[in-house]
Amino acid sequence: MNSDDSESTEEELGKAVLDAAFKVHTTLGPGLLESVYESALAVELRKRGLHVETQVPITVTYEGERLEVGFRADMLVGRKVLIELKSVESVTPLFKKITTNYLKLIPLKLGFLINFNETHLKDGITRVVNGLEGKSFFQPSRPPRDSQP
Repeated sequence: MNSDDSESTEEELGKAVLDAAFKVHTTLGPGLLESVYESALAVELRKRGLHVETQVPITVTYEGERLEVGFRADMLVGRKVLIELKSVESVTPLFKKITTNYLKLIPLKLGFLINFNETHLKDGITRVVNGLEGKSFFQPSRPPRDSQP
């Protein structure tokens, strides 16, 4: 993929994310901490020339007031695709709702909830889409970690 991922579509970035996630899972297998998969996936995506941000602050605004509530997106790729990572026994409906809400708050069109604690990673991938009906609430209160490509 081209190093200027701002030219890439959400679908192109999404394919790259999934390819990288399968490589990480094949290499490391299930059963490690979420933070290990986050770091490895960030490395793999950067090796592919993509801009990756981790632990990106998400601001919520309520009636004109900025709420500092500590929401963080696990990963943004190309400022277009959200990735929420898990390493849990099973993905609950709450995890899916959180991913959907993050897409609306940022706002972005495409996200993936990826549970690396599956024998077959394909069973741990949930694709989440957003029609962008909201306005942008994404105003990081501080720069995200690992913001360099």
